[in-house]
Amino acid sequence: MKRLNELLECSYDTPISGVKSDTRDIVPGDLFVAIKGYNVDHADFTSDAIDRGAVAVVTERDVTCRVPVVVVSDVNKSFYEICSKFYHQNEWKMKLVGITGTDGKTTTATILWKLLEAFSKCAYIGTNGVCFSERIESTSNTTPLTEFLYQYLLQFHQEECQYVSLEVSSEALLHGRVDDLLFRYAILTNITEDHLNYHKTLENYVQSKAKLFTLLDKDGWAILNIDDAHFTEVKEKVQAHLVTYGVSNDADFQIKNIHCCDDRTCFDIVHNNEVFSIVSPYVGVYNAYNVTAAFILCYLEKLDLEKVVSLISTLEPISGRCEFLDFGQDYKIVLDYAHTANGIDNILSTLQAMEHKKIITVVGSAGGREKEKRASMGKVALEKSDFVIFTMDDPRWEKVDDIIDDLVSDSDKDNYIRVENRENAIHQAFSIAKEGDIVAILGKGRDSYMAVGDKKLDYCDYQVIYEYFNK
Repeated sequence: MKRLNELLECSYDTPISGVKSDTRDIVPGDLFVAIKGYNVDHADFTSDAIDRGAVAVVTERDVTCRVPVVVVSDVNKSFYEICSKFYHQNEWKMKLVGITGTDGKTTTATILWKLLEAFSKCAYIGTNGVCFSERIESTSNTTPLTEFLYQYLLQFHQEECQYVSLEVSSEALLHGRVDDLLFRYAILTNITEDHLNYHKTLENYVQSKAKLFTLLDKDGWAILNIDDAHFTEVKEKVQAHLVTYGVSNDADFQIKNIHCCDDRTCFDIVHNNEVFSIVSPYVGVYNAYNVTAAFILCYLEKLDLEKVVSLISTLEPISGRCEFLDFGQDYKIVLDYAHTANGIDNILSTLQAMEHKKIITVVGSAGGREKEKRASMGKVALEKSDFVIFTMDDPRWEKVDDIIDDLVSDSDKDNYIRVENRENAIHQAFSIAKEGDIVAILGKGRDSYMAVGDKKLDYCDYQVIYEYFNK
């Protein structure tokens, strides 16, 4: 609890119990900061904020209402200053680790969380929620809104957390959610075309990702994938220490001798003529990159590397990320979040390298956004699968059949069918799978909803699979 005149210069001593920028999140006692977005001025919703219980308003333009109003010259800048004071940012001692990239954020951030947790208190924030001290809390965004992010970070500080492994999405960087944070480490997994509904061009998307590397503290480290096509563009933004990884001979930490099996990936990490032999439970070449990025941070933190290597071999599967499911069936089922052409290519290439008869893939594409990437997604799915069932994946206001038209538009292959209902599509995949086949269910991982129209309906791929085999 703080008073308004403790948060910014004004004469009001109104008690403030919370800070919010979205009226839908307001509870009685909150301060409403009417930030300016790209398409909306939140000052337009001041009346709604007060009806919901806001006790004061901060805005760039004067508004008439029954609670104190403080007019500032730059409301977005003031918002960060308010959050910093309200959530005691100057007292935080944690080392913040930001992980960004098109694919691999969740896997890398989770591996890192698990490794660091073996040495000291570490928290995770990302697609799979907020995890700390055996507590798991779901979130609406990969990177929470600024006020909620600061709230979590204050809680971690109060519980003497030493590290925070934070997935940083391009949307969060675009909208400035982490602009006032200082990171000790920033990791780039890779950049391929995605989220152009927000960024409009690939160049804008790359620059949003690169922004994370301008937020490093003076002793910070940028950990970059040297093999990524956009490595140079990101490197130019780095003003802190820099270290690279990849299969390239120029990498500081070189990935060599990769050997993929059905249940593990073995490879070496070579640095300064020292070789670290890794046995990872995460299958695929792309996962060797994710593990290496996490290993480098442990190296830079001067942790017991023998213990780190041992821990890597014992890590558990990550929900919805190349997750193999066993319900006693005589074929393999893999659940994966892959929703870009690169992600689909990675997972299907990994499955192709395994012993199998046929690969049957269930996949769709989100509606209301990123039509440009659909053709390449569908093309790689058709080329790397024996059979594809195209279906819904958060269609929103679009017709599923129209989305599928886009998915098949750049291929002349006919090894597919359309099954609009995703549950029916999964059931059909199982009905045609035979011993030795692999069924890949891609796009949603363990998401708990299906976005249809303006609603988020309860839906989970894992639950559909579980009920299929348990009924």
